[in-house]
Amino acid sequence: MIPRNILLCILLIGCVSRWRAPTDFMPYVISAGKYSIFTYQKTSDSESPVHIYIEGDGNAFDGAGQPTSDPTPYGTLMREIATSDTGANVVYMARPCQYVMSDTCRQADWTTGRFSSDIIDSMSIAIRQVAKNRPVVLIGYSGGALITGLVILRNSDLNIQKWITIAGVLNHSDWTEYFNDAPLELSLNMNELPHVNQVHYIASHDATVPQSLSYKWLSGQRIEQVPNSSHSKFPNIKLDLSIDKL
Repeated sequence: MIPRNILLCILLIGCVSRWRAPTDFMPYVISAGKYSIFTYQKTSDSESPVHIYIEGDGNAFDGAGQPTSDPTPYGTLMREIATSDTGANVVYMARPCQYVMSDTCRQADWTTGRFSSDIIDSMSIAIRQVAKNRPVVLIGYSGGALITGLVILRNSDLNIQKWITIAGVLNHSDWTEYFNDAPLELSLNMNELPHVNQVHYIASHDATVPQSLSYKWLSGQRIEQVPNSSHSKFPNIKLDLSIDKL
């Protein structure tokens, strides 16, 4: 029998997007510090690397720029990319308060504090739980890219073999300043990139994360520009998930 909280998550996802996970991906809710983290998991090998896909900021703000009451994403991009991965061990991981509203969730958790220490600690716990000491390829989309970078920097014992970002926000101070938005005053920032194998995919037409910022943040790193793409659409994107030595 599917636990009631997971069943509610599945029903919610269906209502929001009419999207269904492939049958080999099972929904699980992870208790991770202050928050419960929703995941889809396909794991069949106790030794092979785990590919962990971290969701973006989701439905954090409405069309008028006001904070929403529920940051669960409407878009399916990261779920689609994750569930198309043919690896033995693949996990899609939502952000705190997406799909599952913990008792501790506050509006700041998806607005000014979306990259807070509590958020990063919770995501680190969840990643550690699904990794189970296996090598990890960590993939972050949009704001999830900054989450993944901070997790790597703050958890040197995690066996991160590769870091991949898709349309990634990698410095929120630069990003909010560019758009003349209010600073994310309750959030940690990333002022240096992790020293791991990495590749960064950017959209050819991204109005949310301008290419000028991406090239500023990623000087000297491998950047792959995806043609005919935008922040929420990456048709036929092919991620390089191979693990190579530095």
